[in-house]
Amino acid sequence: MSVVPAAIVIILALSSCTAAAPSLSTEAPIPSKETATELLRATSVHEATGMTLLEGPTVGPDGDLYIVDVTAPAGSPKVIAIDPGSREQRSVYTDNTSAFTSAQFSPLDGRLYLTDFLGSIVSITADGKDPRVFFSGPVGGAPMNPDDISFDQAGNLYITDSTGAQDPYWKPQGRLVRIDGRTAEATVLAHGLPAPNGLAFTPGFDGLWVSHNTANRIDYLRLSENGREVKTAHPAIHVSAGIGQVDSLAVDADGNLYVGFHNQAAIFVYDTAGGHISTISIPTEGNGLSSATNIAIAPGTTDGYVTVSGNEGGWIYTFRSLAKGIRQSNGG
Repeated sequence: MSVVPAAIVIILALSSCTAAAPSLSTEAPIPSKETATELLRATSVHEATGMTLLEGPTVGPDGDLYIVDVTAPAGSPKVIAIDPGSREQRSVYTDNTSAFTSAQFSPLDGRLYLTDFLGSIVSITADGKDPRVFFSGPVGGAPMNPDDISFDQAGNLYITDSTGAQDPYWKPQGRLVRIDGRTAEATVLAHGLPAPNGLAFTPGFDGLWVSHNTANRIDYLRLSENGREVKTAHPAIHVSAGIGQVDSLAVDADGNLYVGFHNQAAIFVYDTAGGHISTISIPTEGNGLSSATNIAIAPGTTDGYVTVSGNEGGWIYTFRSLAKGIRQSNGG
């Protein structure tokens, strides 16, 4: 073995310390920008309640877009179906007491399931017939304020309980609840959450995104094989939205996450690494629109829809998604 002179060793050591390091970019990607297009005005402000708030939406087996009007008074349409091609709309269902906050078609029985913020889950046929109370009452001894709904592949329901949504974020009372699609047995998966709102499974159903309205945070969860337990969970995305608050979620075929907002007329799109890759804006000048809460992408297409509401009424706007829609793209 040859001997290297000490002076050369020192020079080599110093040069290795001062050699240029590989360039690592710390700059966040610049989000692409898109402006949504008005499809139609679906509702006016209700005199009885002083507002209208469109949510849902979900694409039905007939290709129509089904939405709910959270604040519709008794007798006014609470579930509305819209034909995106003809722009015709029809009343599907109403009752005297409910405040429906989301809508999803079950893969188990094909019925439309509606979360009633007052504490129950109702199902109806696509034409609004045969209403059934699927679930009602307290969960774990505490009342529930069901907000959004997402089905797993077996037809079990995952519900965000937004209890505490009107309280400060430092008083977290919300929960994530699983309800068996066959027996209606309820299981609390997580508690002490800051007003959980939106939720959406990943394309492979191996992960679950959950947004927190009063924390402007989105968590990523992995569930047990039977879906009855949270195995891991961590805060995945912290959203800077000013006076806006994160609302509902939807996922496209590439796993991109679409985030709606209360008090901000825009959709933010994030990739699976948490990068903000696109912003879809809704024009607000002169129309009083202030919130773009819920998103749906028609399965197999890039036809996106968003429910937009404000002090002048409720609208449906359209946009082009970054990838095709799947079942998890229905942002109930």
